[in-house]
Amino acid sequence: MDLTNLNDLQTALRLAGIKPKKGLGQHFLVDRPSLEAIMGAADLTPSDIVLEVGPGLGVMTRPLCERVGRVVAVEADAELAELLGRDAPSNLTIAHADALRYDLTTLPAGYKVVANLPYYLTSNLLRQLLESTNPPATMSLLVQKEVAERLVAAPGQLSVLALSVQYYAHAKIVAMVERHKFWPPPQVDSAVVRIERRAQPAFAAEPERLFRLVKAGFGERRKQLKNSLAGGLNASDQAILTMLASAEIDQTRRAQELDLADWQRLYAAAAGAKLI
Repeated sequence: MDLTNLNDLQTALRLAGIKPKKGLGQHFLVDRPSLEAIMGAADLTPSDIVLEVGPGLGVMTRPLCERVGRVVAVEADAELAELLGRDAPSNLTIAHADALRYDLTTLPAGYKVVANLPYYLTSNLLRQLLESTNPPATMSLLVQKEVAERLVAAPGQLSVLALSVQYYAHAKIVAMVERHKFWPPPQVDSAVVRIERRAQPAFAAEPERLFRLVKAGFGERRKQLKNSLAGGLNASDQAILTMLASAEIDQTRRAQELDLADWQRLYAAAAGAKLI
């Protein structure tokens, strides 16, 4: 049975008595080239350990098991997790769990993430994976197209999500996947993104303090930095102006315009002024 074939997929679901759950963002990929694009972006080797999030019926799980040393598939849907366990390959471990609560420290260092992510999960899971004490070496993800474009955005279009990814990793879009290649089709198109972790974060910082500063800057996106930072950090206008001058950043700029070097200087100035 070929689960990238719509008729086979619908037959498999019917035989299992399963219907797609909208609340879990279940949209099954029914396009072989797109499936290959996700796996291809991961540069898989026989020695790899792969974490797959949201494996569904296992359309990508079994091909992964054929290409790598071990696959850990984390599935929130109890019915699908039980179905995946039937006649499972010896190198497949199935965890019925919420991916946001899965203990990443149980995985060996250098593991890879390969996944068709439910849209609702993407932002929170990316932060969890990147900030973990045991982060993945690479991630090959199928995500909403708009999210993919945000991840690779350049200064002028940056967001908290983009900065949280680019601070820890390099991201690039590998392929586009149109909505009609899923069943049931979502309302938006998707994209395959490869995220490769940096050897070190872009600059030295305490993440909690750094992202308090970043979130303050983006708190009121349309406002100039001098205003958004004053409100977000609960600081006086003069304190913010002094901090911006120390960081050599024009007070009229907006958060989305700053690059990582700007944020590095701003973080140093904010920390020095004890504003974060």
